[in-house]
Amino acid sequence: MIPAIARDRPIPMSRTVRKARGTAFILLAILATSLGMVALAALLLDVLRDGIGVLSLEFINSFPHYQAEKAGAKSALAGTLWVMSLTAVFAMVAGVGAAIYLEEFAVRNWFTRIVEININNLAGVPSVVYGLLGLAIFVYWMGLGRSVLAGALTLALLILPIIVVAAREGLRSVPPTIREAAMALGSTRWQAVRFQVLPAAMPTILTGFILALARAVGETAPLIAIGAFTTVLFVPTTPTDSFTVLPVQIYSWISKPLPEFRENAAAGIIVLLVVLMLMNAVAITLRNIYSRRSRW
Repeated sequence: MIPAIARDRPIPMSRTVRKARGTAFILLAILATSLGMVALAALLLDVLRDGIGVLSLEFINSFPHYQAEKAGAKSALAGTLWVMSLTAVFAMVAGVGAAIYLEEFAVRNWFTRIVEININNLAGVPSVVYGLLGLAIFVYWMGLGRSVLAGALTLALLILPIIVVAAREGLRSVPPTIREAAMALGSTRWQAVRFQVLPAAMPTILTGFILALARAVGETAPLIAIGAFTTVLFVPTTPTDSFTVLPVQIYSWISKPLPEFRENAAAGIIVLLVVLMLMNAVAITLRNIYSRRSRW
């Protein structure tokens, strides 16, 4: 008679079954990745097919026009560079500063727990909500109007939770012994964080920063909510000027009935992808520099 304990014990899988299940899981993962890559490649090929014939220096150096063959992306490209530069500065300073305070200096109590919960929840809020918040605070309450500065601050709010979470993870990954060794040699808490902890955490922080900027550069709803113009016939020169950005200009072109404007939209998408890749290249270069320094 088999004891009750022996009857209830699960029968272990054989090595062959475990290996077969592992192989099946790997194949499913490869299939899922391949489907996503194929869909992305199809979209890129379709955009390149429609827009590569329109893309030229004349297109980049021309302003929007009611005739498709004369329309260009000069003002939208300049507005995108303005907005993303200011967004990167505002979000990086505020996000890393908040992460340093919460991770290194804040007392663990009910207030910090509420702040942490809200930061994690804000990362999932729809982007149009940030646009309405920016409209109420930056455009009307602070009186910034529909300016580059208002758009940059709105997008900075949008990506701020992502940067805070990534920065805190980077600070947590630094061993506590580095802080203790720095303070044992006479450094203050801030000096230990500034000169030892923060440089070691920068690769992780910059990785989150890259992902956050990649989200911000393609956002349209928040900027439309604060009143970004679909057509601007000048290049913004100060943060208080009116503006448009490439996603808004692409949205304006794609909404027009003429097929020629859809080719302009495809060319605008190519320009936007190039801008995104250049921004990511700069951030990845900085991340690699900090990674090499941390290994030294």
